[in-house]
Amino acid sequence: MAAKRDATLEAMIEEATVDAYGEDEELTGLFTMLEEHLAVPFSTTVLGVEVTVRKLDLTGDAIVAICSRGRARQRIDLLDLPLPSPPPDGAVWIDAYRYWAGR
Repeated sequence: MAAKRDATLEAMIEEATVDAYGEDEELTGLFTMLEEHLAVPFSTTVLGVEVTVRKLDLTGDAIVAICSRGRARQRIDLLDLPLPSPPPDGAVWIDAYRYWAGR
């Protein structure tokens, strides 16, 4: 089962990075797919506090979630963001990003 999941994630990464040259362009490709497919906003819990993921942002070397609670805003690396159950539509692209980052 894990091999099939890995193959699926590899295919998604290939789709996102087909024209990319280098890690920076690969990251941009994955960010683009996340922007297109991940349903935001969505709620999740960070350190026991419910927050709303409003959007994603691409920093120099990572993709971050812009989270809010009331007027407070915080950037959380997408690699560290806990996902709710059930996850939002398009969350499989977060899985693909995490798989890519761990290679």
